[in-house]
Amino acid sequence: MGRKGSPRSPQAEGGSRAASPPPSSSPPSPLWVLPEELLLLICSYLDAQALGRLGQVCRRLRFLSSRDLLWRRIARGCLNSGFTQLGTDLEAGIPVKERVKVSQNWRHGRCQRETVLKWKCNLMPWMELDREYLYLSQAENIQAYRLCLDGTGLQRHPQAIFSGHQEDVCRFVLVNSHIVSGGGDGNIVLHKIHGSYSFKFSAHEQEVNCVDFQGGLIVSGSRDRTAKVWSLSAGRVGQCLHTVQTEDRVWSIAISPLLSSFVTGTACCGHTSPLRIWDLESGQLLTCLGTDFHRGAGVLDVFYETPSLLLSCGYDTYIRYWDIRTSTRKCVQEWEEPHDSALYCIRSDKNHMIASGSSYYGVVRLWDKRQTRCLQSFHLSSPTSSPVYCLRFSTTHLYAALASALHVLDFTAP
Repeated sequence: MGRKGSPRSPQAEGGSRAASPPPSSSPPSPLWVLPEELLLLICSYLDAQALGRLGQVCRRLRFLSSRDLLWRRIARGCLNSGFTQLGTDLEAGIPVKERVKVSQNWRHGRCQRETVLKWKCNLMPWMELDREYLYLSQAENIQAYRLCLDGTGLQRHPQAIFSGHQEDVCRFVLVNSHIVSGGGDGNIVLHKIHGSYSFKFSAHEQEVNCVDFQGGLIVSGSRDRTAKVWSLSAGRVGQCLHTVQTEDRVWSIAISPLLSSFVTGTACCGHTSPLRIWDLESGQLLTCLGTDFHRGAGVLDVFYETPSLLLSCGYDTYIRYWDIRTSTRKCVQEWEEPHDSALYCIRSDKNHMIASGSSYYGVVRLWDKRQTRCLQSFHLSSPTSSPVYCLRFSTTHLYAALASALHVLDFTAP
C-alpha cells in the first residue's frame, strides 16, 4: 500500500468549491456609535496641537475637530483671538480655529511689514479703526481709507475727508457712526460719518489735546489746564456742563464704560497725581491714582479694559494696570519699556495682549500680561527716529502711525 498523501486543497484538485468573495468594506468604527455631544466632550480635553492632528485623520474628524465650541476654550488663553476677559467674542463670524492659528503668529512675531501711506511733512497723526475703514488724521483733516476685503491692507486713496479745524487735529474718537475731534485751534468738531452733518464749537482757550465721546456726552482736555464735559442732547448740543480745573496740562482722557466717571492723564508738572478720576455728572474729583510719579511723568494715553480695569502709559516709560474699584484703587501690575523710552500710546485686546508705541525709532512692542518682559518688538523707523503716535489693531493686522508714514503688520502670513 502506498503512503497516504496529505490532503489537497480544492484549488489543487480543480476546485469544485467557489472562491471566497472579496472582503467587504471595513466595519464602522465604534467611535461613531457615540453621540456627537460625547465626542465633543472627549475632544474638549485636547490641546490645539492634538486637535490639529485629529483633523488630519479623516473628513468626518476634520469637521468635528474644527467646531468653534472646541476652540473657544483654547482661544480665550491666546493673544488677540477676539475674546475679552469677560468672554465676549468681538469677532463673531470668523472661525475660531483660524483665529487661534493667527494668534500664534502674534506670539512669535511672524508677520509681513509694509509702509502703506507716506506724507511729506512730519505730523502727529491719530487713528481709529472699524471693520470697514481706517480713519487717520493728517494735519487739519481726518481721512477715511477703506480696508481691503481680502485682508491685504487698505486702499491708498481716501474714500472720505472730514474737515472743520483751522489747525492740526490733535485727537479724535469714533463712536456710533460719529467722529468727535479736538484740534490745535481750541475747537471741537462733531461729524456724522454717513451724511453731511457736522457741528463745530469753541471749547478751550488752547489746544484740545484729547477727547472722548460716550452716552451723548463729550469730555475734552486741553493745554489750558482744564477738562470739560459737553452735552450732545437735543437742544443742548455744544453746551458746557462742567469745567474741571486740573491745574496741569491734560494729555489724555477717557470716559468709563459705566458712563459714571472719566479719567484724566496730565503732564505731572505740579504737586498732584497725573491720573485722576472725576464724577461725570457733577464734575467733582473722586480719587487720585498712584503717588509715586516723579515730576514730568505725564500720562500720554489711557485705556479702559473693563469698568474696573484701566491701562495707562506715558513719559515715565511704564505701562501701568490699575484696579479702580473702590475697595482697591491701586496699580496691580506694571511693565517697563526696556530701552527707557517714553510710551506714547497703548492698546489692549481686552484679554491678554497689550501693544505699545515708543518715542524712539518707531518701536512697537507686544506684551503678554501673564509675563513680565516684552514678548515681541518691531522697529518701524530706521534710521530716522520717530515716535509711534498711535496704533490700532484687529485680530489680523496692526497699524502704526509715525511722523511721516503709516505702517501695517500683517499677521496672517503662513
